[in-house]
Amino acid sequence: MSPLTARQALKLLEREGAMLQAGHGPLPSLTEAIAGERIRGSWWGHPKGKLIFVVLSELQESPEVAACKLVQGKITLIHRRLWPALLAVAGTRRNGKLDRVRQEHQESGEHRNVIEPWPGWVPAGMRGKAGRMTLPDAKADLGLLAEFVDAT
Repeated sequence: MSPLTARQALKLLEREGAMLQAGHGPLPSLTEAIAGERIRGSWWGHPKGKLIFVVLSELQESPEVAACKLVQGKITLIHRRLWPALLAVAGTRRNGKLDRVRQEHQESGEHRNVIEPWPGWVPAGMRGKAGRMTLPDAKADLGLLAEFVDAT
């Protein structure tokens, strides 16, 4: 399997709906998809580590992607197409697992995590879509992800 570009990775995430940014768990790993192979240990040390960093950075800056620590406390990338279902299942009460984590670039070159609380980061237009979904339909859209939203 060959490495993925940012555009290809975004298409994959859209198709999957949600993926772990890295590591192993109940969802596929985007870093492994980008690398085109299974990664043992940290992806930072992988020969395609720089490519992985560039692609992940582009995805996290995309308005189509939310990064939350939803699944097993790991960064979970969730495509915009699932946000109405996520809102329909999780509701609007405060939920730290659904806080959006963004990286802000500092003048020094360092990165700082910025936390956007749930559900404030969800665009207003998504609320109407979520309100029109039944709970069973929303859970079906979320698939396995629904288990982690319900467990919050």
